[in-house]
Amino acid sequence: MQKLIEKANTLMEALPYIKRFSGKTIVIKYGGHAMADEALKQSFALDVILLKYVGINPVVVHGGGPQINETLKRYGIVSEFVRGMRVTDEATMGVVEMVLTGQVNKEVVGYINRHGGRAVGLSGKDGNLLLAEKLLQEVKQEDGCVEKVDIGFVGDVVQVNSRVLEALESGGFIPVIAPIGVGSGGESYNINADVVAGRVAAALKAEKLILLTDVPGVKDKEGKLLSSITLEQVPALIDNGTITGGMIPKVTCCVEALQGGARKAHIVDGRVEHAILLEMFTDVGIGTEIRD
Repeated sequence: MQKLIEKANTLMEALPYIKRFSGKTIVIKYGGHAMADEALKQSFALDVILLKYVGINPVVVHGGGPQINETLKRYGIVSEFVRGMRVTDEATMGVVEMVLTGQVNKEVVGYINRHGGRAVGLSGKDGNLLLAEKLLQEVKQEDGCVEKVDIGFVGDVVQVNSRVLEALESGGFIPVIAPIGVGSGGESYNINADVVAGRVAAALKAEKLILLTDVPGVKDKEGKLLSSITLEQVPALIDNGTITGGMIPKVTCCVEALQGGARKAHIVDGRVEHAILLEMFTDVGIGTEIRD
């Protein structure tokens, strides 16, 4: 009986959060280990479905780097990187689009639908959802000057057609977005999934942006998790080396989302089962919250 009471208490703990977020939009960036582990794939799908059933509107943006690497290797295409960004020529872009829209996107949609959800897969080309332009990567030279380098069909989001997503949400569907943008000439661009999630969250004025990663969140210099940081604290945390490496673009993406109209952003460990529910529906939450 005690175990049953504990389950009831868990539901009661979630109730005020369900009431608070009902009718609101949550943008989730899905990537990392959570996309590779079978149990976590199912956990993610069930979390997203539960959000929809309690009146919350989840929008999913997925990555797919490991799947792209595997396919490029199979095709004998060797990738070069400039400051962590893949140089994407026409042949590479063809593989990237094939993998993200034809393989990964449909797998994510399939998991959600198989477990009782109503997901619809999209790329940024559908309904001109993600209008993009070429991104020139900045590279610091030995003399200290910064040079902008053309790395091919790598893009940045210049506009989100939020009406596409709002129409799907109002119809009871869960949008699942592959991070492929479309240029003014109809060309495809590979865009960082974190960037896409942040821009979508801003365009939809989302209640939350949740980035699922392979780390617990932002840590201080002693390795302790920072449960909450403000926009004002971010520059200093980067300058003093607390936020470093791959965490910098993730935090920057969150900052841009908040400045664009999203209410809160969270960096959460996607390796934890039901990470989304733990973040949204418990008093303690997990990961790092970034707020105004």
